[in-house]
Amino acid sequence: MAGGGGNMESGEPDFQIAPMIDVLLVMLIFFMTITSAQVLRVDKNIKLPVAQSATKKDSSRAEVILNVRWDVATQKAIFTFDDRPYNSPGEFIAELKLAKEAAEKQISASQNPNPRAVIRADKDCPALYVSQAMGAAAEAGIADISFSTVNHE
Repeated sequence: MAGGGGNMESGEPDFQIAPMIDVLLVMLIFFMTITSAQVLRVDKNIKLPVAQSATKKDSSRAEVILNVRWDVATQKAIFTFDDRPYNSPGEFIAELKLAKEAAEKQISASQNPNPRAVIRADKDCPALYVSQAMGAAAEAGIADISFSTVNHE
């Protein structure tokens, strides 16, 4: 009975490309779904403020993204967390705590154990609403907060 995967005379196994391609495709799908899930948390309607000396973020940390969009027509801030809009930051503190706990469980020993809150606020949004988003992150137990900016218009 013939077995697959090797040259029986030399004792050396043959390299099979099909299983390698299967593994690569699975990894590609995995990374595509992770990347798209992170992109979904970003509100595309927000025009970020410009900071010429902005630096790239440390991407080795778990983070939660808070969006603060300024609605010019109603002169109100719209807070968005996990693709759900809220009228005030107090409404999503419980969800923020759950996201923090989930992020802490995912962190490996080589990463920073403290999750970070990234606040993406519209450049026209008054500082009062950005401060409210910071307060919600603090109430959820997130002490490390950063702000998303762009370095050119």
